[in-house]
Formats: sequence, C-alpha cells, structure tokens
Amino acid sequence: MLSKRAAFTKSAAHFGGSSRTGRLFVISASSGTGKTTLARELLKEDKNLVQSISYTTRPPRVNEHNGEDYFFVTKKEFLDKKNRRGFLENANVFGHHYGTPKKEVDEHLKRGRDVLLLIDVQGAKKVKKKRPGAVFIFLTPPSKEELHQRLNKRGTESKKEIRRRLRVATRELVELNDPVLCDYRIVNRNISTAREVLKAIIRAERVK
Repeated sequence: MLSKRAAFTKSAAHFGGSSRTGRLFVISASSGTGKTTLARELLKEDKNLVQSISYTTRPPRVNEHNGEDYFFVTKKEFLDKKNRRGFLENANVFGHHYGTPKKEVDEHLKRGRDVLLLIDVQGAKKVKKKRPGAVFIFLTPPSKEELHQRLNKRGTESKKEIRRRLRVATRELVELNDPVLCDYRIVNRNISTAREVLKAIIRAERVK
C-alpha cells in the first residue's frame, strides 16, 4: 500500500510563527483517483487539519458550493490575484485556471494548524520549489483500467475529455516515481484503507 520510500526520514518543516507551527501536507493525484473523497473523510476526523480552498475559473459541478469546494471566479479575477502574487502555486489544467491562496495558507500555519492542499502534479512540483519542507503524498489508482472506470462512473466529462485525462494521468504516474518529489505514495484500492494509511502518515510527521 505504501511505497518503500515511506521510511520516516523527512526533516520537519519550518515556516516561522508560533511555538507550534503547522505542517503543510500536499495530496496530489490525477483526476478520478479519489483525493477529494479521501480528504473529506479525513477532515471530518481531524480537527487540527484544515483544507486550503483553491480558486478556479471552471464552472462548479453538481453539488459543489462556492467557498466550500472552490472559490469560483472569473478569469479576470483570477489573473488579478495572480498578478498581485496572491497564489502559492497556480496552473492551467484542462483549460481552466487553478490556484492555491498564499495568504490563507500562511495564516493557518502560523496559528499552528496543519494545512491540506489538494492539487494536481504540476501544482505540487511548484509548491515543492517554494516549500521543500512540506510533506508530499501522492495518491494513485490501482491500474489505468480502474481509473478509466472511475472517470466514466463519475459522469462529469465527455469521452474525449476522459481520454485526455487518461493521457495526462499516464504521464503523471511516471513522474510520481521521482523520489525527490514524492515522499509517500498511496495506492487507492479502497477508500477506508487509504484513509487509515494517510492518517498514519500525518501522525508520524506530526511527532517529528
């Protein structure tokens, strides 16, 4: 379930602030891998873990709410914030802009709260350069075939879009083998098991 690189050797992060500075946990995965479902379950149990809400220019999906799932903004609003250097990282993913707000993340960390980022692989690579002390956890599907089934079942993309996401996922899975970028890798065969592994990683990182 957990890669061999999961030995607890990573040094603690230091962002400044109070005596107990929060930790930054980055969960990255390809579309349809289950990172959103996993994060929601984890956040219900862990009261010292807060999710950073990203900004995006894409329209909300069914059951998504502004300020809870994402901050849904126009392209102009997004670019204005980007030009003010308001993002810790930002990327164009499948034609839509996504960005992690820097100020909100830093405020949580200074208050001693651990922050969870749910971002794609290219976003994680950018955060790695700026915050190398963060903990990078990658969620992968059991197989490409299983990922295809999950994307089809989700029903939010066209067949053409699904094929494009699968091509990107194939490339990203190769990048996840980079030990410099990936601290932990969890194969999400089952949400309950993956959640327990993720909880164990977070507990171990907190006691360093």
